[in-house]
Amino acid sequence: MDNWLAVFVIIIAVALLVQTAVLVALFLQLRRTHQKVGRVLGDLQARLGPILTRVQIMLEETQPRVSGMVADAAHVVYLARTQAQKVDRLFTEAADRLRSQLNHVDRILTGVMETLEDAGSGFRRSFWEPMQKATAVIRGVKAGLDFFRTRRQHREEEPAAERSHEEELFI
Repeated sequence: MDNWLAVFVIIIAVALLVQTAVLVALFLQLRRTHQKVGRVLGDLQARLGPILTRVQIMLEETQPRVSGMVADAAHVVYLARTQAQKVDRLFTEAADRLRSQLNHVDRILTGVMETLEDAGSGFRRSFWEPMQKATAVIRGVKAGLDFFRTRRQHREEEPAAERSHEEELFI
């Protein structure tokens, strides 16, 4: 058993040495990677530093312009709103005036139509009714004349009818 114990201790020692070697290799690789990342970050910072500085300078220069543009835009919006309110007020007043004028014109036209209707009724009463009466009188006279004419013709035809009747009897 002692032999086995010595074998196991040797195997454990070798495993510990292998693990230590792997950990040292990982440490060295990690240190190299860290150095590479540090160099890349240094290069990136060296390149981005001037760009960021320029951007910051541009922002500082344009910030007053942008503020002025925003203030101008706010003023333009204020003026546009004021003008829109004035236009709305003008259109409302114009619509009210137009409505008032249309009501006035409607009243005038209604009065004219009523006057024309009254005039038409008066014309009909003063002109057509007498014309109808005159026409009725003329028809009555014509009917009377027609009656007398037909009576006269009837009297003249009567002796001829008697003669023809007598001649018929004679034959």
